[in-house]
Amino acid sequence: MNNMEFNLSQYLTEKQALVNQYLQLILLQYDKRLELIMAMDHSLMAGGKRLRPILSMAAAQACGKNFLIALPACCAIEMIHTYSLIHDDLPAMDNDDLRRGLPTCHKKFSEATAILAGDALLTHAFNVISNPKPVFDIYPDDQTRIKLISKISRAAGIQGMVEGQMMDMQSFQPEQNNELSHLKKIHALKTGKMITVSVETGALSAGSDAGTIDKLIAYAENIGLAFQVMDDILNIEGDPQIMGKAAGSDTLNEKMTFPAVLGIDESKKYAKNLIDKAIEAIWEFDAKATPLRQIANYIINRDH
Repeated sequence: MNNMEFNLSQYLTEKQALVNQYLQLILLQYDKRLELIMAMDHSLMAGGKRLRPILSMAAAQACGKNFLIALPACCAIEMIHTYSLIHDDLPAMDNDDLRRGLPTCHKKFSEATAILAGDALLTHAFNVISNPKPVFDIYPDDQTRIKLISKISRAAGIQGMVEGQMMDMQSFQPEQNNELSHLKKIHALKTGKMITVSVETGALSAGSDAGTIDKLIAYAENIGLAFQVMDDILNIEGDPQIMGKAAGSDTLNEKMTFPAVLGIDESKKYAKNLIDKAIEAIWEFDAKATPLRQIANYIINRDH
């Protein structure tokens, strides 16, 4: 597989379909007539890029293993990501009406149901990893799955995404000359940790050595920050019809963003520099890492 032969659009479509298939299998274990399960299904199966699980599978593939072994971690990470979106959309947080072109969970159901649906997705994600047999044909051994739970819970919690969200919500504004470093810290936690752990758990599921995992983490940390820079840019320049949510909310809410700190043009240059660093981090990998390289470029060229 080389860059000329590789079709990223086809790759993403195939992997999205695979992730969706297994997420549905997870939900089908429960009575979908229950409001809680309906709310979980509404948000989990509303579409989305499935970037995090795809990165996890691509990392396992880059390590020369069957990417299917990463699927339990992939599904768990997407469930945690969806829980975070449900809670981010709540009136107490970002107060959004649309997500992926559909009513947000609290608009479709109620605030209480949305909170509980998010709680259920977060909690059940770890059950998916600890007890994969009912859904998955292949999965990592017991010891590796314990490591996966440890890595993902750390990235999602008070040393990762939740703390980043808390920092993002707080009204504290740093001194002007520290704005960029403060913003990078927020998003290294809020967005970056879950993207990094997606790549890391793919490699870990595949049984990779520490040196290989370190190179993949360097790749992931750079694309994770670039992803957020592009999100900030798209919030200004993006087409709401394509994105499935309103544009301009960051400016309206006076949020500290990369364009607000750096300007649009410098933000685009910064994102490109991060992607270049990410690709450089995996230069030693052979053609099996082509999907990772192509996904890195996709991140700064996406329209949603």
